[in-house]
Amino acid sequence: MKRLLPAILTIFLLATAAYGADDFYESQLNSGIRNSDVSSYMLMEQARADNTQAGSLLKKAAQHSPDLPAVYFELAKSKLSFRYSDMLQCIDYLIAGINAYGRNFWWSFSLAGSAVLGLFFSFIGTFLFIVIIRSIQDFPLISHELVESRQNALLLLGFIVLSVFSPLLLLAGLLVLAGMYMSRLDRVVVYIYLVFLLAAPAVFSAAGKFVSVPSSGKIKAMVDVNEAKGNVYALASLKTASDPAAVFSHGLALKRAGLFDESIKLYEGLMKSGQDAASYVNMGNAYAGLSRYDDAIKSYQAAVNIRPLASAYYNLSQVSREMLNFEKGNEYFEKAVEVDRYAVMGYRTYSERNPNRMFADETLEEAALWNYAWNSSPAGTSFRMVILPAWVLSAASLLMMAAFYLMNRHAKNKAYRCRRCQAIFCPQCEKHIMWGQMCPQCFRSLIKLEELETRERVARLLSIYDHQKRRRDIMKWLSFILPGASQVYGGKILIGFVLMWPFMFFVLLPAAACIMRPDPYGSHWLVIVLSLIVAAGLLVVSNIFTRQRISKGWL
Repeated sequence: MKRLLPAILTIFLLATAAYGADDFYESQLNSGIRNSDVSSYMLMEQARADNTQAGSLLKKAAQHSPDLPAVYFELAKSKLSFRYSDMLQCIDYLIAGINAYGRNFWWSFSLAGSAVLGLFFSFIGTFLFIVIIRSIQDFPLISHELVESRQNALLLLGFIVLSVFSPLLLLAGLLVLAGMYMSRLDRVVVYIYLVFLLAAPAVFSAAGKFVSVPSSGKIKAMVDVNEAKGNVYALASLKTASDPAAVFSHGLALKRAGLFDESIKLYEGLMKSGQDAASYVNMGNAYAGLSRYDDAIKSYQAAVNIRPLASAYYNLSQVSREMLNFEKGNEYFEKAVEVDRYAVMGYRTYSERNPNRMFADETLEEAALWNYAWNSSPAGTSFRMVILPAWVLSAASLLMMAAFYLMNRHAKNKAYRCRRCQAIFCPQCEKHIMWGQMCPQCFRSLIKLEELETRERVARLLSIYDHQKRRRDIMKWLSFILPGASQVYGGKILIGFVLMWPFMFFVLLPAAACIMRPDPYGSHWLVIVLSLIVAAGLLVVSNIFTRQRISKGWL
């Protein structure tokens, strides 16, 4: 039933908004609702259908939901043109939309969740591509060593056993094996991934919280009340709540619904666990709704004694004027302006002779909502990437770090490739000392010219040239497909990682943003567009950079 209630309420609001948007908006304000998101989305749909009235409809939508980023982004799109004045207005609306993220919990939370998921999967995806690309070069070397040494076969078997517990461990094992043939600087990439596995419990917990919080009815109810979006869901969901933040929100919903006595009882009970200025303000508002102005003044003054809030002074000015004490009312109003003039301007915007519009409520700040959502949500999910607790990944990563360090320190007979012809050799099967990482054949062809006949030497040089040309062509094609892929293929693993990961993040961020939608009607389309533009820019810049290095022979 709790899941059906929001859907039923949404349908009701849509129907109401369709028949009388202005009357509906006024009735919402009388209920203490300042952000009528459904009404704003309806007006945005009308604006898309009617270009002649788009400007006025979108401005009305911004009035109905001043904390909804989507409205300002729609206004920015409507002003997008080459005219100087329109460009300035477009920029102003974009800035207003970005600022609105800070006042809208679900939009800021879903954007942060999109960034975390994008970082998480781009990080794993980058290392997966590194392993795939390096497999072309390194796996033949691994196969060669497996033939030469049974000890290497046992090591590989150990990594395969670990991979049963998680694909992340399989990826780690493959990276460790590939890292054996990397330069000392490039091995940093392997340690970066193993540190990531070491932090796996914290990473999975953070990512899981972003996934699980949107399904919490309790948090939805609290956000609706504190962001002045609705009271009905909170009245139904927070009845049995006992923690202070939820009780505070429930009391505010009761006050806005006109259930003043019940609201006062809740706030009085909340005071027993500790005095709070915001609770005193809202309790004073409930007293004022019952026309118990003397009690209301006591509550507001108690709030001021704890913390000088603009809302408390403003409400004192309103109550004083109701009691015909205009001199005192003006004095309190001036104090409210001194504390926060912008807040007072907001109070005056909706002011009318209605308890929910005449007096200013105190709400939980965005930081408090974030803190509550973070601490009250479950640990989350491992995205089915590990069948055991996440700490197993941490333990396995420590073992792999130690193994990787010891392997690189004591392994002296590793296989290698000729830098010219890419033939595979190792000290166990080839004893010749080579100069410039060349095999004996290439050494004779390029350095010891007198040791080969001219025809044989020319044929060898042509085969080396063909191989190098083929290698450069592969790197050029890889540079078109994925930034950093050419560097990884050419053996510059760390540089390839630095180029590849940002690109992967900006490519996957739009997908994560589509999954982590802020609400059923809105989307982070501006973030998606900017992300794709940045990804395209990274691809172009990386391609130019890579081709220059290839042409100069640095790859």
